[in-house]
Amino acid sequence: MILVLHLVFALLAMFISAYLVRHYIFTLTVLYHEGKQTHRTPHGIVYQPNVSVLIPARNEENVIGRILQRMTELTYSKEKLEVIVIDDASTDQTGEIAEKFAKKHEYIRVVHRGVEEGGKGKPAALNEGLKHTKGEIVFCFDADYYPQRGILEKLMAFFIDPGVGGVQGRVIVLNEPDTLVTRLVALERISGYRVDQLARDYLRLVPQLGGTVVGVRRSLIEFLGGWDPNVLAEDTDLTFQIYLAGYKVRYVNEAECYEETVENWRSYWHQRSRWAKGHMQCAFKHLWRLIRSRNLRSREKIDGFLLLNVYFVPILVGLAWILGATLCLIHSSPWITPLWVSIPIFVYSSVGNFAPFFEVGIGAYLDRRVRIYWLIPLLLLFFLFNMLICTKAFIDLCFYKITGKKQHSWTKTLHSGKGNKYLN
Repeated sequence: MILVLHLVFALLAMFISAYLVRHYIFTLTVLYHEGKQTHRTPHGIVYQPNVSVLIPARNEENVIGRILQRMTELTYSKEKLEVIVIDDASTDQTGEIAEKFAKKHEYIRVVHRGVEEGGKGKPAALNEGLKHTKGEIVFCFDADYYPQRGILEKLMAFFIDPGVGGVQGRVIVLNEPDTLVTRLVALERISGYRVDQLARDYLRLVPQLGGTVVGVRRSLIEFLGGWDPNVLAEDTDLTFQIYLAGYKVRYVNEAECYEETVENWRSYWHQRSRWAKGHMQCAFKHLWRLIRSRNLRSREKIDGFLLLNVYFVPILVGLAWILGATLCLIHSSPWITPLWVSIPIFVYSSVGNFAPFFEVGIGAYLDRRVRIYWLIPLLLLFFLFNMLICTKAFIDLCFYKITGKKQHSWTKTLHSGKGNKYLN
């Protein structure tokens, strides 16, 4: 029995270490290409087909006017642009505000969903909007986002390659100075986009669609059957659907869009619980298909495997720590104790989407954000909070599976519209 426990502990430590190696590679890759000033955006070719922008909105009266005003300021040809707002059974002034913009601008339309069919989540709203699109490329922006004026041109450039099925722009926190939570989420975003996503693109691995600031070929999304309304992480699900269909996703670091992130711990818990459950659903749905697929190279499969399992890592870290402590007490060995003591270091340096230490440091350095370095130690507390979130999410999914009850309900993130750090 002791031998089995030693083996399990060793396997857990190896699994956690894989993320450490992964993110070291990502960080070094970005630093290498930054020094070379690598040009990633296609040059010399203009590609401007008809495009559709979908903006799902449920009770977003505080922010819907801001993004629609920005839609009127985009530099993309208005003759080739249509903006479709999906008023998803809103009970506030969201629909009325959107209709005012639609009356002034013929390329803006509003699709109203009633109480009976609406309010069932973002994927369902996007599927309704997709029925009304005519553009060759479909872009998605959440209502609280604020894109650059030239963002569509930057994202569109990569669709010149017929093998590209989707593109993802960079997300930057709009309301960063507001609270400690918004500042820590800003660190996550710096790590996740400026280093993690960019490195995946450089290495031709699996850049992940983020659900917003996203472009997808309309023919492809229709072929895939639209967004899966039964999966909470519709963005991760679509990412792997695209790769399994034989297409690729590209990440465009130069295409910046600014988000109003959650401001308090309660909202953070609800948002990340939804993300964790959705990501775990995608792991259950796609892992075996990923392993068997002939459309992905070996390195894409490895990266995809680690990406799908990233929300299980906090749970496994907790198990490794408990198991290691037990072994230290009942049957210590020369390698168990130092390995158990080193686990917090692994966590601080290597854990997936929860802002690895050195990725944050390098990302902030490349963004010339040195004043936020003092917040980095707090990320360990952030990770411990995510351990609780992920464990609760996994228990919930297991309970739903065993009892056959409804697997999830869509918890909407509230937006105040007060963030203005990057508005211009």
